[in-house]
Amino acid sequence: MRTLFSLLLLLASLQLASALDAIQLVTAARKQVGVTVSYDPAYTTLKYPGGDVPEDRGVCTDVVIRAMRKGLSMDLQELVHEDMLSHFSAYPKNWDLKKPDKNIDHRRVPNLQTWFRRKGYELPKPAEHPDVSLFKPGDIVTCMVAGKLPHIMIVSDQKTADGRPLIIHNIGSGTVEEDRLFDFPLTGHYRLK
Repeated sequence: MRTLFSLLLLLASLQLASALDAIQLVTAARKQVGVTVSYDPAYTTLKYPGGDVPEDRGVCTDVVIRAMRKGLSMDLQELVHEDMLSHFSAYPKNWDLKKPDKNIDHRRVPNLQTWFRRKGYELPKPAEHPDVSLFKPGDIVTCMVAGKLPHIMIVSDQKTADGRPLIIHNIGSGTVEEDRLFDFPLTGHYRLK
């Protein structure tokens, strides 16, 4: 009986820690609204680790990178680069690179999708018309814009009046929190555990 109680207590504490991490991720993403005010995909040489483009600009991946770095102390620049150094063949070859590039690899949606999948964060692929209850605050969702542009966003803890979660992302005019979860075909769903 005592072992069962200990196990239940452990599970409850893990669920609480996961929920707190999700809120920290959402809070860190939301703090970028009004700070990151432009979309700028320019290649930039970054310091390593912990490199970033100027905070007033960036792309969709930079929202996730900054939120994970500030909210969870996880540096995707370093994590993705180190994994690519060891497992380069597991990553997409969309850019004809011969080796990892610590300045840009973590800023590419297909590479983040690969890293999330490799680390066990991937959830079942969303259906064409997914149930909104499947999306929790702090989830990371990918989609395809205009049929060819990979995009990434963080599920907010805020919802529409009819219960659809808002998302936090940069799709062209800086970081915003808005109702666009189902505007584009979803290609991936990830939850940091």
